[in-house]
Amino acid sequence: MSSKAKKIFLLLTIVVPFLAYCVIYYTPMFRNAPFKSTEFESIDFKWGLGNNLENTYNSKTGDYQYVDGKDSVIKTNVKLRSNDMLYLHSKAAEIGFWNFPEVIANQGTNLDSSKVLRYVIQFNYKRKSKKVVYLTDYVEIPKLKGLAEQMKTLVSQSINDAEERYGKKK
Repeated sequence: MSSKAKKIFLLLTIVVPFLAYCVIYYTPMFRNAPFKSTEFESIDFKWGLGNNLENTYNSKTGDYQYVDGKDSVIKTNVKLRSNDMLYLHSKAAEIGFWNFPEVIANQGTNLDSSKVLRYVIQFNYKRKSKKVVYLTDYVEIPKLKGLAEQMKTLVSQSINDAEERYGKKK
C-alpha cells in the first residue's frame, strides 16, 4: 500500500466517523439552542385533579396558591432566587426536559375527563416556552415516568424551600 493510500484509508476510518459522530451528538444541542439559561424568564407550575388545577405557582410574579390539608386555599407570594431558577434550568437540561413529549399520559387517556392527579410544568423563555402535562398514572415508559416525577419533585421542592425561607424572614 502506498503512502497516499494509507492516508486516505486513515482519513476514511478515523476522521470521517469522528465527524459523523460529532454531527449526530451535537445536533440535538443546537436544535434546543433556544432554551438558553440567559433567556430563561419564569416557571409556571400547576397541579390538581383532572382539569381542576387549583394549585398554581408563577415564578415571574411569585403568586403561589395551594390547597392545604384542611381544604383551605392558601394564597401567598413566594419568589425564587436567581440561583434557584438557574438550578432548575440546569436540572431540566440534565434530565432532558426539552425532549419530553407535551403530554405524558397513557395511550387512550381522555385528558378532558380524566380525574387523575396531573402536573403542568412550563418553562418560559424570551423566544420560546416548553410545556409538559404529566398525569401521575402514566406507566408506559418507566424511565420517562421517573424523569417526569423527578422534574416535578425538583420544582415543588424549590418552591417549598423558597416559601420556607420567606416564612423565616417574617
